[in-house]
Amino acid sequence: MARFAEPMARLIEELRKLPGIGAKSAQRLAFHILRSSGDDAEALATAVREVKAQLRLCSICNNITDIDPCVYCSSPTRNQRLICVLEEPTNIATIEKTRGYNGVYHILHGTLSPLHGVGPEHLRIESLEARVAKGDIDEVILATSPTVEGEATAHYLADLLRTGSARISRIATGVPAGSDIEYADEVTMTRALEGRFNYRV
Repeated sequence: MARFAEPMARLIEELRKLPGIGAKSAQRLAFHILRSSGDDAEALATAVREVKAQLRLCSICNNITDIDPCVYCSSPTRNQRLICVLEEPTNIATIEKTRGYNGVYHILHGTLSPLHGVGPEHLRIESLEARVAKGDIDEVILATSPTVEGEATAHYLADLLRTGSARISRIATGVPAGSDIEYADEVTMTRALEGRFNYRV
């Protein structure tokens, strides 16, 4: 097995911690960084530092943002009475691509997964319940992925929120079962939003 100088070995090891990056990919990235100019390497390091220092969660919807409230929660043109519940901040881009949704969001930062020890207390559910309990929300769209965990989360939320006055709906099956909402194309996501159904259990 090849032995690298300590700084290179340390960089490779840190890159391997990134999701989807194996040993070979980490080595390729490390050598790319080594061959890059000093300015490019410094720009990369600065970008990483700034992400950690400047980004935080929106105090209303839990989206990742550099301003609080985020651009969606603070926008005067968005329908603040319509909430779309998503698993991760990356899912927002998929919804926005449809250009057919003008409400706001609520990010759970995960799904219920008892097998992995993820319960309601590990997700941003309490703040969602508080938003709906105020009584000024017309509809909550449950847009979790149609996976086992996503469906379980949607069922749990529908049961939790059904006592309020807000309509509880679920995105339609335009999104294939077992897939991740993040990879849905524009047409599929548009149909899923348009075909959402009332969610009462």
